[in-house]
Amino acid sequence: MRTPTQLSGISVSEVLGKSVPDIVTAVTDEWIEVASDRVVETLQWLLDSDEFDAAQLSNLTAVDRHTHIEVIYHLQSLDLNHQLVVKTRTHGMDPAVVQSAYPVYKGALLQEREVYDLMGVRFEGHPDLRRLFLWDGFPGHPLRKDFLAMPGRITSGLEGFPFEDKDKPIRPINQENVETGVAYVVTGETDENRPETDLSEDRG
Repeated sequence: MRTPTQLSGISVSEVLGKSVPDIVTAVTDEWIEVASDRVVETLQWLLDSDEFDAAQLSNLTAVDRHTHIEVIYHLQSLDLNHQLVVKTRTHGMDPAVVQSAYPVYKGALLQEREVYDLMGVRFEGHPDLRRLFLWDGFPGHPLRKDFLAMPGRITSGLEGFPFEDKDKPIRPINQENVETGVAYVVTGETDENRPETDLSEDRG
């Protein structure tokens, strides 16, 4: 759902598409999507446009879609008091690569380092792409959905949230993880989803 001052992706696409044909690859009422190798071209045009005046990159984030990573840019014009959303996607997960927004927005410097650190997206053209929070050599990227993957590409965690599917009251921790044999059982309205823990040991 768009905020009151957020521009429609459809209206942005119509204007942008007239000036730069075929640059928009997908569009909804909330956002436009462009190819990962045309990010700089898109952002620069929106920044220079008198109609959009996208002078500020207020937020840069990413979403793991299992087969690719979606990178989202929230842009705004303080003078015109509006915002717009641009998306792009990587071609696969390893490597996950898009153009850096740094040539257009210097504020992307730390935001792209954060996304690289936590999601593993490599931003081509970034002047100092290294981890922001974690140390060099840290194994993996902790906001990816395959983080903590076990042998056989089995991942930790539940298939879903308790009570979300009434037709499947019993769910193993992992659908294919038969080694643990731990099941989470939903009974009535009480939470009996936790394996029993032996608290009888004298902790002295």
